[in-house]
Formats: sequence, C-alpha cells, structure tokens
Amino acid sequence: MTVKAFGETEFWFALIKIVAIIALVIVGFAMVAMGTIGTAGTTASVSNLWSHGGFFPQGFTGFLGGFQIALFAFIGIEMVGTTVAETDDPERTLPKAVNSIPVRIMLFYVTALAAIMMVTPWDQVSPDSSPFVTMFSLTGLGAAATIVNLVVLSSAASSANSGIYSTSRMLYGLARQEQAPRVFARLSTHHVPLNALFLSCVCLLSAIVIMGLGGSISSAFTLVTSVSATLFMGVWVVIVVSYLVYLRKSPELHAKARFRAPGGALSAWIVLVFMGAMGVVLAMWDDTRPGLIYSIIWIVFIVAAAFANRHFLLRRAERGVLGTAAPARGRIQAPTCTSSGTNTEWLCSPPCHGSST
Repeated sequence: MTVKAFGETEFWFALIKIVAIIALVIVGFAMVAMGTIGTAGTTASVSNLWSHGGFFPQGFTGFLGGFQIALFAFIGIEMVGTTVAETDDPERTLPKAVNSIPVRIMLFYVTALAAIMMVTPWDQVSPDSSPFVTMFSLTGLGAAATIVNLVVLSSAASSANSGIYSTSRMLYGLARQEQAPRVFARLSTHHVPLNALFLSCVCLLSAIVIMGLGGSISSAFTLVTSVSATLFMGVWVVIVVSYLVYLRKSPELHAKARFRAPGGALSAWIVLVFMGAMGVVLAMWDDTRPGLIYSIIWIVFIVAAAFANRHFLLRRAERGVLGTAAPARGRIQAPTCTSSGTNTEWLCSPPCHGSST
C-alpha cells in the first residue's frame, strides 16, 4: 500500500517477537534463580552452559558448522542502509539504527540462547519440539505451544514483509538503471513499485516447489538457508568492495563523513577475509555444499548477464551517437559524429554540448 503501511506493519510484527523473547529471557533467569527442575531432571543453573562438554562439545568444526544458520539469521541487516533513501532524517536515524544492532544481538540472540541452555542443556534439547515451548511449558502454561506458534508465524510474516520490501526496492532500482526490464520501474499512485512488489511476492511461491521436490521440510529449509546465506555473503562482499573503492576514489568525502565505519579499510578487509572463510566452511558440510554450488552457478550467471547488458547498453549508446536524424520541425537535429582515428575522440557537427570533441 504505502511505505508508511510497511513500517507500521513491521513495527507490530517485530513487537510480538521482542515481547516473546524478552519474556523467555525473564522466565529463564527466574527459573535459574529458583533452581527449577527441567524435563530431564536437570536443575536449571548457569553451570549448564559449560558442564555438558564445555563451550565446544563438538570441537571447533562443530562451532564452524553453526555459522551457516547464523549467517542466515542476519540476512536483511543491510536493509538498515537500504531504507535510508525513504527516511526523513538519515543523518540522525542511520547512526542510531546501526549502533543499536550489537545491543540487539546480545539481547535477542546471545542472552536468549543462554537462558534456554541454562534451563535445558544443549544435549537435552529435543529436535522434535521448540525450546521456546519447552521453556514456557515448565512454567505450567498450558497454552505455551499455541502462543509460541503464533509468535513463530508472526516472525515468519515479519521476515517475508521486510524481504518483500527490500527485494521490490532493489528490482525497482535496477529497472531505473536499465539493469532490469523497465516495467519494474513503474510506481503506483502511492509511489510504490507495484510490479516489482508483485514479482517479489510471486517468488515466495518457490518455497512450495522446493518443499515438493525435496525429501523433507528440514532438507528444504537447509537448502534455502544455505543458498540465502551464500547469496547474501555475495551481497555483503559487493557492499564492502564498493566501500573500499569509495575510500580510494573519494578520500576527501570520507574524511568529511559524519558517520564513518570503525577501522575504515582495515575492518573492510577483515570482513572480506571472514566471508572467504565462511565460503570454505559451507563447502565442508554435505548438507550445505549443494546450496553453495547452486549459489555460485547463479552468481556466475548474474555476472555474465550484467556484462552482456552493459555491452548492449554501450552498443545502443554508440548507435545513438553515430546515427543521423533528418531535421524535423520542432526538433533538434542529431549531430553527425565521425571518429578522429582514436577510440577516445569524436568529431561532431553540430558540436555536442558546445564542444567539437
């Protein structure tokens, strides 16, 4: 409908998630304080974080194996920058949004996981049930499963909502730059890229095809998360490389910037090295390797398509420069241009933009 409607919807979706996670953390720490007995007879305690095999019970490779789903969890973090174009006061809101991210990571990821594993150690968590449901069930809340399922559905809707927003804006931007069909550059009366939005919604239906062709929902989920993680790693790499190019070409603008990246080029290179290491990690595991391969094939296709499109645009521009149009009433005669013998200099009559070159 409108950007305002997107923001309002996302606010309420996000609020449901936030309230649920904060409630989980409070309940978990309360159980630890009271010494509640868990489902497997284990007493809730802070020591459960390290008393069941330590912090690396599956070794360092097990630690690396968790990065696939961790990367997937952070998909969309670049939206903090994408939404700046539709923000009233980006110089104030962007730093505030970026600086709040580490706080949110600690609260909604680290603290929530710690609360769960202090009550139910990692080796006692059943893969057949949600640890959120287990946590709230221990409080005697009979409707725990229903409440958590509603939270999960709202979280999925929130993810789809933000994904549709970012995807439609990306496609609209590409169409404006002639990197995608012009039909996706059309706006509705509310200034929403309607055609790009519609295609983004249609693409969600691919999940049904993947689940139908896959062996199980779990395998389909692993494929989607590994493909998404790999593709967004590519997106993040392009963003970081663009930043490095910006630093090299416009150091004076970077020096004047009010909100600069800590560490500058050094932190950018650290991110690139980390992304390369994550590519190696995804290749190590049998369940994530297919997604990595499919993603690489898609990236190669996209890069080839980009170069082909660039060649097409250059050829079209060249034909426009070389073409001669007959004088017409009410129109300006197109200049006739001939090469002066080099690839960089053209002689035009009448002169182009007031110059003979």
